[in-house]
Amino acid sequence: MEECCSTQPKKQPTHPEHEGHDHDHSHDTGDKTVFQLFLPAILSFVFLLLGITFDYWLKPDWFSGWIRLVWYLIAYIPVGFPVLKEAFQSIIHGVVFSEFFLMGIATVGAFSIGEYPEGVAVMLFYSVGEIFQAMAVTKAKSNIKALLDQRPDEVTVITSGKPQTVKAGKVNIGEIIQLKSGEKLGLDGELLSEKASFNTAALTGESKPATKIKGEKVLAGMINLNTVSQIKVTAAYEDSKLSKILEMVQNATAQKAPTELFIRKFAKVYTPIVVFLALGITLLPYFFVADYVFRDWLYRALVFLVISCPCALVISIPLGYFGGIGAGSRNGILIKGSNFLDLLANIQNVVMDKTGTMTEGVFKVQEVHFQPEFNQEEILSMVNALESQSTHPIATAIHDFVGESDHSILLENVEEIAGQGLKATIKGKELLVGNFKLLDQFSIPYDFNHANIVYTLVAIAYDQKFVGYLTIADVIKEDALLTIQKLKALGVKTTMLSGDKTAVVKEVAAQLGIADAFGDLLPEDKVNKLKEIKALKQSVAFVGDGVNDAPVVALSDVGIAMGGLGSDATIETADIVIQDDQPSKIPMAINIGKQTKKIVWQNIGLAFAVKAVVLVLGAGGLATMWEAVFADVGVALLAILNAVRIQRMTF
Repeated sequence: MEECCSTQPKKQPTHPEHEGHDHDHSHDTGDKTVFQLFLPAILSFVFLLLGITFDYWLKPDWFSGWIRLVWYLIAYIPVGFPVLKEAFQSIIHGVVFSEFFLMGIATVGAFSIGEYPEGVAVMLFYSVGEIFQAMAVTKAKSNIKALLDQRPDEVTVITSGKPQTVKAGKVNIGEIIQLKSGEKLGLDGELLSEKASFNTAALTGESKPATKIKGEKVLAGMINLNTVSQIKVTAAYEDSKLSKILEMVQNATAQKAPTELFIRKFAKVYTPIVVFLALGITLLPYFFVADYVFRDWLYRALVFLVISCPCALVISIPLGYFGGIGAGSRNGILIKGSNFLDLLANIQNVVMDKTGTMTEGVFKVQEVHFQPEFNQEEILSMVNALESQSTHPIATAIHDFVGESDHSILLENVEEIAGQGLKATIKGKELLVGNFKLLDQFSIPYDFNHANIVYTLVAIAYDQKFVGYLTIADVIKEDALLTIQKLKALGVKTTMLSGDKTAVVKEVAAQLGIADAFGDLLPEDKVNKLKEIKALKQSVAFVGDGVNDAPVVALSDVGIAMGGLGSDATIETADIVIQDDQPSKIPMAINIGKQTKKIVWQNIGLAFAVKAVVLVLGAGGLATMWEAVFADVGVALLAILNAVRIQRMTF
């Protein structure tokens, strides 16, 4: 019998980006409409357009001197003031060289040398770029939320035999709600009707209907597909499984990928260097150029500053990771942070549990082999009573085979022995139920060679005597073979570790094409096997149930849980949760990580390449403010368009 370790929450990585104060632009549109967002830019554009018309076409006599300056200031303030305000707030918080500071000194500098239209134009296009960035981030976040938050605001509660519509948040645990055909369930509960079919796509990404029978759990977000059903509420609105999933995904971006952290740190170093280089471009030519004109070199330095603004990198990279997390959510894969997307992209080994991961985990008792001197019905009743203390799939199989537990059986000194089974005292005599290692540990003699039987065996001993054994069979999941084939195609090595019998594990591994498979493992044995792989300096993802195998999940680079519709602890422990228990989502998750990383590096390459070219042209006086605007805002918008591609990809 496989072990059931104690649930140990995996130690969460620290967040270096939270150390100290990091004044960062939120790029959040709040509750503003599109018109409200663009209104300052529209006002600025109208005044700028009129100013350019007066300057270059109509040329009225009155449009000069202080009137011309005030006109362009009116055009500048709607878009410039928010940026200058951000720059000032950044400086107060100790961040002097921000992107806002760069744009501020570049545009104020342009005004100081009389280049009013260009100063306004640069700030206008920068602000428009910022709005598009904010809209893209907000849309990415809302897409993720919309994928998951499928709960209706109101539900129908049965009160005194009559249906009554109430707010879902006000429904108490234990109340009965009625769900019509086609309606979404607003709260977690237990099905009271005999049978019902549900669309679980909101939770699992799986469109195939799931049939539930009386007494089974049903969750918020599921859609009733056939007859009217009644459900007893088992969790408050804010404590539902969907609420926990939604909260987890919304918080996923708090854990930054190394690339994202590097770009943040890089921008903090890069920006002041650029400011000092711009200062050098302005002043140093005085000593080396014969016909030095301060205004010309200052203009080149201002162009240089506009080009150097790192906003294309600072926003497009997080947006790429938003997209990756959203793509995972859409496919029923919950990724707890952008750092795990990076780790997935580089995974070299996938180590997996057998039961419930590559097999259905739905065991059925096949045969009962007891010694003739024992009363089979009596022993099975005692075994069933003891196994009722466990939630392991094998315990469930025994319960299904024997039937309801006999509550008159008094269990004493119940003890779970990790990786071996259960022990208890009944009627003053010791009952052992587990694998043959358990019998060996307690020196129970048996005349039976169990090594070559390709079934899971449950050995039983009572009163220091070998009673016999049960054979239990599990079924390989239908997409398990395809999973291994896809992992091999990605160049990922696979290993199976299990507490089940070695013969059973080897048989399953052989059917799936897994070369390395180990059975009869205790929790510490699994840890040691994982350490052997990590000793080769290779990255490892462990796939299991997320509650059991906690030590191995903690040791692995990425812990992947076959969460299904299972326990809340599963969602909280693992780094990645596969909601529908399909192993084929493992290579899909790795592929999402690889595609996300590819898009992020495409954006980095694009930004650096374009900026490098225009920086050189700007320093040499061959690029104007207009080229600078393209290098900054244009590249940022191109990077954003590239980043949102991942949300439309099919994996």
